[in-house]
Amino acid sequence: MSDFSDELTRPVAKAVRVETSMLSGTGMYIPWLRKEMETVETGGKQEKDFAKTTNACLDLIQEALLKHQWQKAAEYMHSYLQILEDSDTSKRQAAPEIIWRLGSEILYYHPKSNVETFSTFADRMKNIGVMNYLKISLQHALYLLHHGMLEDANRNLSQAETWRYGEKSSSQEILINLIQAYKGLLQYYTWSQKKMELSKLDEEDYAYSTATQNMLNHSCKTSVNLGALIQIPGVWDPFVKSYVEMLEFYGDQDGAREVLTNYAYDEKFPSNPNAHIYLYNFLKREKAPKEKLISVLKILYQIVPSHKLMLEFHRILRNSEKEEHRKLGLEVLFAVLDFAGCTKNITAWKYLAKYLKQTLMGSHLAWVQEQWHSRRNWWPTFHFSYFWAKSDWTEDKALACEKALVAGMLLGKGCRYFRYISKQGHQALKKKIKRMNKSVKRYSIVNPGL
Repeated sequence: MSDFSDELTRPVAKAVRVETSMLSGTGMYIPWLRKEMETVETGGKQEKDFAKTTNACLDLIQEALLKHQWQKAAEYMHSYLQILEDSDTSKRQAAPEIIWRLGSEILYYHPKSNVETFSTFADRMKNIGVMNYLKISLQHALYLLHHGMLEDANRNLSQAETWRYGEKSSSQEILINLIQAYKGLLQYYTWSQKKMELSKLDEEDYAYSTATQNMLNHSCKTSVNLGALIQIPGVWDPFVKSYVEMLEFYGDQDGAREVLTNYAYDEKFPSNPNAHIYLYNFLKREKAPKEKLISVLKILYQIVPSHKLMLEFHRILRNSEKEEHRKLGLEVLFAVLDFAGCTKNITAWKYLAKYLKQTLMGSHLAWVQEQWHSRRNWWPTFHFSYFWAKSDWTEDKALACEKALVAGMLLGKGCRYFRYISKQGHQALKKKIKRMNKSVKRYSIVNPGL
């Protein structure tokens, strides 16, 4: 493949003329801008200014990237490499990272690129911009992981883990932590594979199982990379999940609980719904008291009121002995159905239809009115229009019936949605529609008799 990566790695021929090329201090072959690049559009006037030509080349690369013209972008990269010889120190220092970002993007998508080409380019770029060594190593490892080359990725991370340049800066420390964490994830992957193998073995494979168990124990000790990383404020979802799974496997429930609790509640960490989801699932596995489960899901409800766990949250609340919990259970259902992505969720509508009846039978009209007050001006159009009645009946008759029951209880028999569904002569749903009419007549909140 004839691309700029080849140009970066091929040896410089002694016969190459100075007029057409130059040898950079890094030992790289740097072609000069092609003739057409030496002319910036200024009425055809020759423009030899170095900065303008490199800027023009960069613009052409960016344009080619936007248009997914990978071959053209690769050709322009040949010329842009002269930026490494810029007399402006700040531009020259920034150049390696720019070249890496552009070059890796091109090689990632170029139809003739392959892992070997990408790796060669990455290795060369690590040695050009030493300040970018860790960034490039991490991205290179992720690229190898994407292509299933786990051993190569692990070797790449191991080399980067021991790399140092000058005094360790805060930015270097963060990157080293990330590199160690991804190495930990690779170890976790190996550990989980061996754990799966171990679970399938019988007593005849005792010797193998003993060796595997020893490997698992060793992997657990090396997971300190993950444990150290997740102490740093940030979003570390995959690392936390992996680390907690290992702690649970070895029976360290207290350690797992501490990790998840800190991840969810420590104010130094950014607000993260997944942190509360992980903690809830862990407490559920532990069969924790309902009060603990409710306290965790209550925070998740405040962050993501439309999360799928909210229906489970509702089930816990409606079965609680506390009136405040049962009231919150009604609020949670209304909040779920406030979101467009949940409008077709038949389970949510079933729960709301059933719970509305239960709430009104329990003489809690005020609870329903409180939730309906803020929604009565927009829910009728959002959920209960004539258009939605026809659409829902065509697509999902069971859903339409549940929605019609809710619409009737909230808006009365005059609601367009309810009237349309109740007049349908579907034989299989005849009894259901009849029960729906009776329920609306008895429980509608617009009924003066309530």
